[in-house]
Amino acid sequence: MPTQDELKALVAKAALEFVPAGAIVGVGTGSTVNLFIDALATIKGRIQGALSSSVKSTDRMRGHGIPVIETDAVARIPVYIDGADEIDHRGNMIKGGGAALTREKIVAAQSGKFVCIAD
Repeated sequence: MPTQDELKALVAKAALEFVPAGAIVGVGTGSTVNLFIDALATIKGRIQGALSSSVKSTDRMRGHGIPVIETDAVARIPVYIDGADEIDHRGNMIKGGGAALTREKIVAAQSGKFVCIAD
């Protein structure tokens, strides 16, 4: 049975399938998203850059050499990828309530699709 960290890494890598070539992708924040950012770094040459919903994600992406674009510089993005704090057996999701919540809502509103990655 895979560990929780192994499951997070699997869903983070699988989320790359939702990143269109040449796109600007929205990126959330959290432990699973950190693994997504690590995976995104492996294809950073195929994207224009990313909109970030948090300072921590911005710093991590810049550390990987992923260009981070300000939200006011882009009207629309194809996809926003973020994690969830909790998902119950019915699929109801609790989507954060911390410091990044406002920025998460802004990036989500700019996106055509929201992809939630969770183990």
